[in-house]
Amino acid sequence: MVGSSHEALHRIFQKDPALLTRALQSVLHVPFPEPREIAALNVDLTEIEPVERRVDTLLRAETDEGTYLLVVESQGKVDDRKRGSWPYYLSYLYEKYRCEPVLIVITQNSATAKWASRPIRLGFRDWHSLTVRPLVLGPDNVPVIADERQAERDVPLAVLSAMTHGRGPQAAAILESLASALRTIDPDSAAVFVQFVDSCLADPQAKQMWRDLMTAIQYFWRHPLAEQVREEGRIQDRQEMTLRILEWRGIPVPETVRERVSACTDLDQLELWAQRAVHATDAAKLFVEE
Repeated sequence: MVGSSHEALHRIFQKDPALLTRALQSVLHVPFPEPREIAALNVDLTEIEPVERRVDTLLRAETDEGTYLLVVESQGKVDDRKRGSWPYYLSYLYEKYRCEPVLIVITQNSATAKWASRPIRLGFRDWHSLTVRPLVLGPDNVPVIADERQAERDVPLAVLSAMTHGRGPQAAAILESLASALRTIDPDSAAVFVQFVDSCLADPQAKQMWRDLMTAIQYFWRHPLAEQVREEGRIQDRQEMTLRILEWRGIPVPETVRERVSACTDLDQLELWAQRAVHATDAAKLFVEE
């Protein structure tokens, strides 16, 4: 199960590798040749056991112009260590596969996109022994797809749009269009895309809106993400119940008690505290045995 935006942002290209070449051609306007075939490769670049090197997603694209290795890196923030690791990845992959490597960075953050797009030049000022020029996909160039028919024409691109623009002012229109478009594809693929979007939505209101939209789509509830949503709902219900019982009984609830109850994610523990709240004469007595 995908549990973070970092995973979702690059794994969408494992789910639909052709989306990556469409993004290179239509978003970044790079004349990348049309692949005859794209295959996922092992992402582990470890050479010596104590030193682990791993890219996020690695695809091999067979084209009429030759074979290319598409290295996809999901980047959440500026990290100057990539100045060393990205050139290493490309050099190592070329040496291992003897294919031309292409570095694509995907991010949800405009400042990170600007940083990642800067060429990495190694050598001295007037002579660069090695230059790395990442191709960057982010909120400044991935199209905003807020039209239902446009989303239906290219559902994976609409998913990418939701993942990169999920915290912007057009998030609601993007999510509504995507929710409608997901009904037009097979349920298993749609369920995976649902999870990718859910993992990338950092704005709580946008995430809740997305989950509300998905409740109307039956396949969503067969997906592991649905159990996570239900579990979170049960935890929140128990937290609120415990505090409400104390308030209904006129028992003062100090902020320290409220914070401790709200931070607990153990359903059994919350159930015990709710039972104690029925008889407790002091809010702190919820935790008397602890």
